[in-house]
Amino acid sequence: MGMDDKTILNRISDLVDEEHRLRADAQANETGTDDAARERLRELEESLDQCWDLLRRRRAARQTHGDPDAQGVRPKPEVERYLQ
Repeated sequence: MGMDDKTILNRISDLVDEEHRLRADAQANETGTDDAARERLRELEESLDQCWDLLRRRRAARQTHGDPDAQGVRPKPEVERYLQ
């Protein structure tokens, strides 16, 4: 996904908005989240982790006079192994 920082930040914002909508819907229904919503929340969290990882690596590359555009999205399993 060849994205600049602004595009990545917009994507993060979209993912967070969707996550908040799903959580608000579950709270409004007072039933919690169903299986499909839980799966989508997991997907959103993984995608957010990927976006934040890419943004951090792009910024680090820029600070070390590297090429931020040379940074690519890492696979979800690789990003998910990191401790927060």
